[in-house]
Amino acid sequence: MGHRKITAAIVAFAFCSPAFAQKVDNKTWYQQDFETDSVYGISLKKAYGFLQNKKSTPIIVAVIDGGIDTTHEDLKSVLWTNPKEIAGNKKDDDKNGYVDDIHGWNFLGNANGKNVDKEAEEKYRVYYKYKERFAGKTIDVNTLSKLDKYEYLSWKRAADEVADPAKAKEDEQKAVFFADIYDNFFKADTIMQTALGKKEFTFDSVSQYSSTNNNYIRAKYVFQAVHQIFPNLEGSMSNTEFLSGMKEERDKYQKATTARQKAPTPYRQEVVQDSYDDFKDRSYGNGDIYGGDPMHGTHVSGIIAATRNNGIGIDGVADNVKILSVRAVPDGDEYDKDIALAIRYAVDNGAKVINMSFGKPFSP
Repeated sequence: MGHRKITAAIVAFAFCSPAFAQKVDNKTWYQQDFETDSVYGISLKKAYGFLQNKKSTPIIVAVIDGGIDTTHEDLKSVLWTNPKEIAGNKKDDDKNGYVDDIHGWNFLGNANGKNVDKEAEEKYRVYYKYKERFAGKTIDVNTLSKLDKYEYLSWKRAADEVADPAKAKEDEQKAVFFADIYDNFFKADTIMQTALGKKEFTFDSVSQYSSTNNNYIRAKYVFQAVHQIFPNLEGSMSNTEFLSGMKEERDKYQKATTARQKAPTPYRQEVVQDSYDDFKDRSYGNGDIYGGDPMHGTHVSGIIAATRNNGIGIDGVADNVKILSVRAVPDGDEYDKDIALAIRYAVDNGAKVINMSFGKPFSP
């Protein structure tokens, strides 16, 4: 899946020209205009100036992602609500196959309310699915049927990646690298929480802190060392956000290393229990679009449609839209069937635009 917190930190950048420092709105800088604000934004404010006194038509924008925080104060008013469904009565009022789909649907869950949070990468799923059938055998592709040839070539491609010693070594090194940073930062973070008297703070607040206590000095040094390792990391990043990002990267490479040794746990199948190869088996899941960690879907939805001009957080790009959330992307690679059905669900419920901020390098 393509939603990595630490990657955003690594590639984040800061403008340092005097004009930017004077005029930039830190929350909506990307909506500003270079000619009027000296900021390389998308000129959204200028666009809204052109649209004054023009009537807009409300549209539904679907966000197929890892979920959305339905309680978020800047998103509650822009959530799509199914007009044909009665909340909480545990009935499929609109007869579309989905019970209590009030603000969207979750294809990563079951009727008992359990949800899928993590999954393996697709290449490992494909590799182990066909391993017994193809591994260690001499295969003449010219003798295979069209389907068998496709499945063999898919497995061969996956096998080449899974068994690549250079890639395996790289993943092992990265697993150790991120685990080392996580462990050291976790210890330093615990100490700095005591020093600053709060559980959440920014890198900037640590750099401005001074003490004669050796433990606090050493903890501060760890924060400074992290900033040297990731020089583009913004000072406004919080300790909790960085720690979460490090854990995500550590777990990703540790999972990759483990997956080369044994077949991944079929988390999705254990929870969803659909007939995956039967596309007509589509009424699985539940109405819990919050899911396990809705951070990315909430982030995306906020950029699109956070309530404008209410003085809370940012202003979304689009006015007069409703966000229809479809949860189909776990922490790991999504399943093609879930995505296909998510698109169908979105269109069937009136979505004119669909945002899909994810991707995987390997797909069957």
